[in-house]
Amino acid sequence: MSKRTEPHYKIDRRLSCNLWGRPKSPFNKREYAPGEHGQRRGKLSDFGIQLHAKQKLKGYYGSLSERQFRGYYKSAVRLKGDTGEKLVGLLERRLDAIVYRLNFSPTIFSARQLINHGHVTVNGKSVNIRSYLCSIGDKIAIKKSSRSHPLIMESIQGQYRDIPEYIKADIENMEGSLTRIPVLEDIPYPVQMEPKLVVEYYSR
Repeated sequence: MSKRTEPHYKIDRRLSCNLWGRPKSPFNKREYAPGEHGQRRGKLSDFGIQLHAKQKLKGYYGSLSERQFRGYYKSAVRLKGDTGEKLVGLLERRLDAIVYRLNFSPTIFSARQLINHGHVTVNGKSVNIRSYLCSIGDKIAIKKSSRSHPLIMESIQGQYRDIPEYIKADIENMEGSLTRIPVLEDIPYPVQMEPKLVVEYYSR
């Protein structure tokens, strides 16, 4: 199981971007990496650029472990078509990503917490595995007993993000479903993601 070992706000500064597009990100005020040498970062090599692209994509989905992220890459390689597109498609099928896209949680990290604590169902059955890969048509919902949860209510009422077109949402009933597997241009990343560079990193 992947465990975040650093504040996610610090991830923004380490990767030199507002990774989740949050107004409270410290990167908005300090556009350099943390630490005493943060402002001295030089020009990246080709390898450094590829590594940075991988770290951004991996960090966006909750700082997945390297082993887990590499597993998604290997699965994407086995699928027909563009490997980079297949990679982001697999990541967007994760249950925590869909809960986040549906605005049932304010952050990807809180989406993982809701799933871990048993507040989410898939096709009527409780699922507490945040990496569960949803299929097209699966119904993802908040348990009836959890619909008054303060975090969920705050997130839904706040509507922090627009729900992408590849997800069908029924906010009144706190449920939704994946209507198709998205490609890169469909996914509302706040920063530029470059899955082709991630593929180059792993295929060196």
